[in-house]
Amino acid sequence: MSETEAVKKEQKGGTKHSKSFVRNYKIALIGILSAIACVLMRLEFPLLFIAPDFYKLDFSDLLAIIGSFALGPVAGVIIEGLKNLLKILFFGTNTKYIGEIANFAVGVCYVLPASLIYYFRKTKKRAVIGLVLSTIVCVTFGSLLNAFVLLPAYSKMYGAPIEYFIGKGTEVHAIIKDLPTFILFAVAPFNLLKFGVISLVTIIIYKSISRVLKNPMERV
Repeated sequence: MSETEAVKKEQKGGTKHSKSFVRNYKIALIGILSAIACVLMRLEFPLLFIAPDFYKLDFSDLLAIIGSFALGPVAGVIIEGLKNLLKILFFGTNTKYIGEIANFAVGVCYVLPASLIYYFRKTKKRAVIGLVLSTIVCVTFGSLLNAFVLLPAYSKMYGAPIEYFIGKGTEVHAIIKDLPTFILFAVAPFNLLKFGVISLVTIIIYKSISRVLKNPMERV
C-alpha cells in the first residue's frame, strides 16, 4: 500500500469516526435536554390573574426550542415527544394522556416554525422572526385546540358540562360569558404570555448556551 493510499484510508476512517461521534453526541444531548424538560414540566404553576388554575405554566418548551436551534427542527420535535413520554413513565398521567398529547402538539407548533426559519440561516434576526411567528402560531392553534378538542374532551372525561369550565373563567374575568370569550380572554392570553416569555428567555440566553451545546469537535 502506497503512502498516499494509507493517508486516504486513515482520513476515511477518521471521517467515519467523527460522524459516529457527532451522531452519538447529538443523541446524548437530546436525551439530556428531554430529561431536563420532563423535570421542568413538573415545576408548573397557575397564572390566576389570566386563566383558571387548570391552565399551568411551565418552561419545558424552553429546552425543546434551544435543542431545535442547536441540533435542528427534528431534534426539537423529538425532545417534545420524549419529555412527555418520560413524564408519563415516571409520573403518570391524570388526564388520560389528553394533556400530554396536547402538550406535544402545541410544543411542536412552537419549535417547528422558529427552528425551520433559523436552521437555513442562523442569525439573531431570523431567530427573533421565527420565535415571534411560532408564538402567533401557538396562540392560534392553542385556541382552536382548546375550543374544539380539549374542553370537550375534559368535559366528557370529568362528566362536567363545558359551562363549568367557562364558569371558572368567569371567576377570573367577569367579561367571560361563553366559550368564545373564554378562549379570547383566558386561553389566548395565557398562551401568548407563556410562549412570549419562553421566546424572550431564548433570545437572551441562547448565544451563551449554544457554546456549551456545540459538540467538542467543533470547539477545536
